[in-house]
Amino acid sequence: MSGSNDTGEDGKVPASHVELALTMSQKAGSDDTHQVALENLQTAGTDVVFELQAGMINQAIQTIGMGKYQWHLFIMAGFGWLIDQLWSASISNALSIMAMEFNPERPAFLVVSLSTGLTLGASFWGVGADLIGRRWAWNLTLLIACVSGLCIGAVNSWVAACSLAAVCGFGIGGNLPVDSTVFLEFLPGTHQYLLEILTIWWAVGQFIPAFASWGFLPNFSCSESTPAGECRREDNMGWRYLFFLMGGLTLIGWICRFFLFKLYESPKYLASLGRYEEAIEVLNAISEYNGGPERQSLSVDDLRNAEQVSRETRERNAHVKRAFAHLGPQGWKNIRSLWSTRKLAWSFFLIMVLWGMVGMANPIYNSFLPVYLKIHGAAAGDGSTATTYRNLVVTIACTIPGTILSGYLITLKRVGRKGTLGISLLLTGAFLFAFTSARTEGTILAFNCIISFTQFM
Repeated sequence: MSGSNDTGEDGKVPASHVELALTMSQKAGSDDTHQVALENLQTAGTDVVFELQAGMINQAIQTIGMGKYQWHLFIMAGFGWLIDQLWSASISNALSIMAMEFNPERPAFLVVSLSTGLTLGASFWGVGADLIGRRWAWNLTLLIACVSGLCIGAVNSWVAACSLAAVCGFGIGGNLPVDSTVFLEFLPGTHQYLLEILTIWWAVGQFIPAFASWGFLPNFSCSESTPAGECRREDNMGWRYLFFLMGGLTLIGWICRFFLFKLYESPKYLASLGRYEEAIEVLNAISEYNGGPERQSLSVDDLRNAEQVSRETRERNAHVKRAFAHLGPQGWKNIRSLWSTRKLAWSFFLIMVLWGMVGMANPIYNSFLPVYLKIHGAAAGDGSTATTYRNLVVTIACTIPGTILSGYLITLKRVGRKGTLGISLLLTGAFLFAFTSARTEGTILAFNCIISFTQFM
């Protein structure tokens, strides 16, 4: 969501913007309802007008407070997180059983297809949510995952399964960033720690398919002694039942989000298009929905006064052109703002490195964990399908208390977000190294439980 770039040649905000912000602060009264920290608007390459408007909207949401709408949104967005992990875990759990039926040369291509879809989905929907709005992205991502996931259960070829896994990944790949953005844009600043608590839904999204796999796969799959390529469809329906169940759960979630819960368009998104009346209507509607005593006082005039006389048009076509323009050579001036200061450069670099490591480690560990448990369970004890998925359920159940603990730790002044992240990284790394020395079934299960706990902190 970009707009006009009104920064000076030296990257500083012109004096007129400072005067404007001060005027808005004085108008708000002694409680500084719409005051914005001006030092946060000094970064080159940012839309100062929109930053000011976004700050005013944040203050309005803070005034409204945490209420029914935000808690209902927590559930709906959390279900999106659940679905994101649910399909990744389902495909991982079913991988070895599906390979028995289709006998592919490279079984791992199913996970590769899913990862490709996840990458494309995250790239597309991140920009798409700015182009078509939050509400469309909010509903379409879940619908794509639902339809493609159900279709996987009916395929008769490995190529079709991989293709549909990529489509499913495209849907859930956009689900996580869209749901997180929507949730944050309606969340008061005092309750932003709830974004961390959302990970409990992700943990549940691993637990449900693991538990379902434990019930379906050992009882409705080909015998482990069946020769490769001789596993018939009618003898191997367990993984199909798994996908049908997960597709049904996704469909229920989509119905709840589309028909039962009214998601208001983001007021920040509306403000970026110049649709100020609609933005104020949304804020007032949320305030009324919550039914609290506080009523926000932000007005259409407040948002209009934040604009400059020479501003760009805020019509939808202009907004779309600006969004795509940022992908061209001229858009690099905004991207360069990520390196405008040493602190920003280091922050951006470290975040990219961390996300890259997570993106590499997560599929390596979680996607092939069922296969690892089966192989090493056979070498160290009982490698049966039932025992493999029982151990998987126990392992994943340990992620839930990890998310709860992390939500508490980030609220502690001496720990906070950085401390919680550091503790999680150190403990997970240490136990992963120790995990390589595990030789018995009991120690393998114990280390997996501890690692699951620490990585979800």
